[in-house]
Amino acid sequence: MTRFQSKVVSNMGKRVKDQTFAFDRVFDDNTTQGDVYESTTRGLLDNVLDGYNATVFAYGATGCGKTHTITGTAQQPGIIFLTMQELFEKISERAEEKQTEITLSYLEIYNETIRDLLVPGGSKGGLMLREDANQAVSVAGLSSHKPQDVQEVMDMIVKGNEYRTISPTAANATSSRSHAVLQINVAQKDRNASVNEPHTMATLSIIDLAGSERASATKNRGERLIEGANINKSLLALGSCINALCDPRKKNHVPYRNSKLTRLLKFSLGGNCKTVMIVCVSPSSAHFDETQNTLRYANRAKNIQTKVTRNVFNVNRHVKDFLVKIDEQMAMINELKAQQKDAEAIAFVKFRKQAEKRDAITREGVVRIRAAFENSVNDRQEKVTQMKKLRQIERRISVLSSWIASFDNVCDSRDDESMPPNLASMRKTAQGILLELENSRQHYHQRLQKMNWERAIDSALQNSVRQLIEIDGREDGNDIACLTRETELLKANAARDSFQYVLEQEKGVDAGVMQYDRRRCCATWQENHLKTLRNMFNSRCLSSPRE
Repeated sequence: MTRFQSKVVSNMGKRVKDQTFAFDRVFDDNTTQGDVYESTTRGLLDNVLDGYNATVFAYGATGCGKTHTITGTAQQPGIIFLTMQELFEKISERAEEKQTEITLSYLEIYNETIRDLLVPGGSKGGLMLREDANQAVSVAGLSSHKPQDVQEVMDMIVKGNEYRTISPTAANATSSRSHAVLQINVAQKDRNASVNEPHTMATLSIIDLAGSERASATKNRGERLIEGANINKSLLALGSCINALCDPRKKNHVPYRNSKLTRLLKFSLGGNCKTVMIVCVSPSSAHFDETQNTLRYANRAKNIQTKVTRNVFNVNRHVKDFLVKIDEQMAMINELKAQQKDAEAIAFVKFRKQAEKRDAITREGVVRIRAAFENSVNDRQEKVTQMKKLRQIERRISVLSSWIASFDNVCDSRDDESMPPNLASMRKTAQGILLELENSRQHYHQRLQKMNWERAIDSALQNSVRQLIEIDGREDGNDIACLTRETELLKANAARDSFQYVLEQEKGVDAGVMQYDRRRCCATWQENHLKTLRNMFNSRCLSSPRE
């Protein structure tokens, strides 16, 4: 939304009222070239590639920044550079599916004369406009070029601008004295098109109009004055066409033929085309009248409605075209074969490098796992020692538990006899020993649970597996399975050796322990039993004389 504030005084000293103009987008002086491109032109590229014509043109008074917006500089490239850069990127993305051909031409309209800017030195003679049966306007004799990249396009534009008519005026030291029209033709078809192949043809026109000007402001004389008159004449004709297109009563007759510019813009204004008009104005109050006229001009132009259709053509081929098509297909087949061969070679090299890397990591992983196993020998020996002690304690617990159970069975079988006090003391001693052994067994169990000699091996395995996964993302490869089996085998061997050491100990040591525990309990029982018999014998001997 653009607004002129109240009590604004024009350069003629007259007060004016508030005036409000609504547009699709308004840019301030902080807007970058990229922002202007994003909001005005970028959305047209997909339409052009889909077969729709499009036009972008800059309009405004002289010195308001039209050429800067369209062409820009090396540091701040304009719409032409940004458009061609993205257009080539989009074509590259579709290269496997679409065959696209870009041709462009660059001309200027100077004093109602059309000149080719891409001919060395600029064409001297004027070119003529022609209309075909469909009333499509073309320039006879205009050169066409096929750029391969954006740099080639910009080289053409820079060269063409050198031939463009530019002269200094009081309003602008580098005033463009002509209208410049860049036409980019995009022809596109499927790479595997049939005989009657449908293809699209669209034209993107980017136009830098010469600035409207007042003779009093530019102070032109002589040739500059004639140039300004012709510029204003063509812009006036453009304004008449815009007025006619906006007025339903005048749509039957639009005066396109009043100017070369309007004839060239015929389809951009009222035909099969999507059109964007960029209006450039000056913020200075000294240019109030020019700004007001420009905004009114644009306010009318925004009401124009075009009828857009997709440009799709079917080409019926002759015999010679079939031969060309066969050659194209053979070239495509050879190209695809070459691409496939290159892809296979690249894939093979990549696979071989990955295989070599996986093999090296696997070998290194096996070395690390075995080294971790060797470094854990002290922990494994300590575990075997603890297991032996635990086994000894468990065997002693078993012997004592069996003895106490047998002792209790004997005592229970003699219900009529009370247990001698010394035997009860002996059983209590055995029960105390059994309790101590149970405590020791729990202690050794806890120590064995805390001993984790396998941690170093597991860590080495996990590091190697992580390195293998980082290569190609696979978690189920044979290399990982090999490392896992190596780890499990070492753990199984360690467990087997531990149990074997414990069994060997039981063959020799446990027999002595069992005999010792049995002798200890039996000796205690025999000693107490002899004392009992001795006491009984003494008591009988003492009582015999009395009898």
